[in-house]
Amino acid sequence: MANFVDFDLEPKVLQAITEMGFEEATPIQSQAIPIALSGSDMIGQAQTGTGKTAAFGIPMISKIAREEEKISALVMAPTRELAIQVADEIEKLARFKGLRSLAIYGGQDIVRQIRALKRKPQIIIGTPGRLLDHINRKTIKLDDVQTVVLDEADEMLDMGFMDDIQSILKLVPEERQTLLFSATMPANIKRLAEQFLKNPQHVSVIPKQVSAPLIDQAYIEVPERQKFEALTRLIDMESPELAILFGRTKRRVDELAEALQKRGYSADGLHGDLSQNQRDAVMRKFRDGSIEVLVATDVAARGLDVSGVSHVINFDLPQDPESYVHRIGRTGRAGKEGKAWSFVTPRELDHLNFIERVTRHKIARKPLPTMSEAIEGKQRILAERLLEVVQDGELNEYKAIAIQMLEQFDSVNLLSAAMKLMTGEKKDAKIELTPEDPVRAKRRKPSGSYGGGRSGGGYKGGSGGYKGGYKGGSTGGRSGGYQGNRSSNGTGGYKGSKEGGYQGRGGKSSYQGDRPAPKRDNFEG
Repeated sequence: MANFVDFDLEPKVLQAITEMGFEEATPIQSQAIPIALSGSDMIGQAQTGTGKTAAFGIPMISKIAREEEKISALVMAPTRELAIQVADEIEKLARFKGLRSLAIYGGQDIVRQIRALKRKPQIIIGTPGRLLDHINRKTIKLDDVQTVVLDEADEMLDMGFMDDIQSILKLVPEERQTLLFSATMPANIKRLAEQFLKNPQHVSVIPKQVSAPLIDQAYIEVPERQKFEALTRLIDMESPELAILFGRTKRRVDELAEALQKRGYSADGLHGDLSQNQRDAVMRKFRDGSIEVLVATDVAARGLDVSGVSHVINFDLPQDPESYVHRIGRTGRAGKEGKAWSFVTPRELDHLNFIERVTRHKIARKPLPTMSEAIEGKQRILAERLLEVVQDGELNEYKAIAIQMLEQFDSVNLLSAAMKLMTGEKKDAKIELTPEDPVRAKRRKPSGSYGGGRSGGGYKGGSGGYKGGYKGGSTGGRSGGYQGNRSSNGTGGYKGSKEGGYQGRGGKSSYQGDRPAPKRDNFEG
């Protein structure tokens, strides 16, 4: 591992690095800084939390002259949250050199941003949409940009910024350095790199085992309707310092946050329907520890970087392994250990196996925490807090009544009663969550028949092939399927009415008659 003094950096940049407490460079910094300093284009593959901001920030700052009064460097980031975080780190790295940087993002007053641009910042960090807005207003000119950074490029493309990014890059001088950072390398990222990067050098610090080794991963198999009780027991048993709880939908996030509050937990929700002010208020509370559980959707958590997250809990499994890796990567930062728990319904076990295969990491199965484990965990934390108060002293005003009570009651009973009172039991609060459909395992290469030998059940559906839809058979085993009422020769299948019955495993009929068939396999009438 390289030391920062080995990079031959100017004293003012080195001073800022030292003041920030950095000594040894992380793997991405060790590889990326020399390449970026040389002026080459680069593709860096690295997860969030690996130190990539400094990996591109240090060389970028090193190249800009203090007397420059034009925009020399442009950093594009997917979210407001990440833009602010990157800008904060760039400002710290550049403070002794005296460079000016500015974060540009949606949700903030554009007039205020235009005023700030008049102070002639040399480095702009922004989200593509708002950057383009300024470019169109002619308040940002890119004619003198020497360095462009695309941070978390895969996230930007997932969020639909491809056209904006291309429009912006076409306005930057041809003679420039372009650095692209992405956790994953799908085809659209490769196409973007081919279009805008010149002979880029590749740097990758993705370990063979995709999931971070400092994260202790486990899952609990639990039916959908018992998930919430399992969650409260898990929180009580684990007593997280700060936890992020992932739900699949905005409705789920709202319901979970409200349910946790009803049960006496300090929790709040974060999703795309919140205004920027609401989002900022929630993040402020989470960062300062006012709330211990942040409930979020994947989209809301993009670019989220909060230090000290001890636990990530997947209340709902994500649809793809990449999202799983991104979610659990919110904990186990900066060399600290973290825990990632997932709730898996019996019908999602195949999907969990798929995540394990792609991430090349076996996720341990753990039993549902018992009531006694939950109570013990809650009491343990309470006992620690009580001892902290005892050590802090300043208890004189409480001592008189305490002495009186001790004259009448046993000390063990008194302390037990105090602990019972302080745990704030709200187990009676009735909780009803709207059930979510299970996630199905992704199939990499769907063939014409998914279960040829299973009594004619599979995708083939009689003699009509895929055209026949879910005709299925009617014998035992796993032969059940959807049978529409338009035909029975494999040509009509589910294409007809929604009135078909659903025959479950082993011939046990679970849905029958003229109820709409459940959308379990993404087939809609």
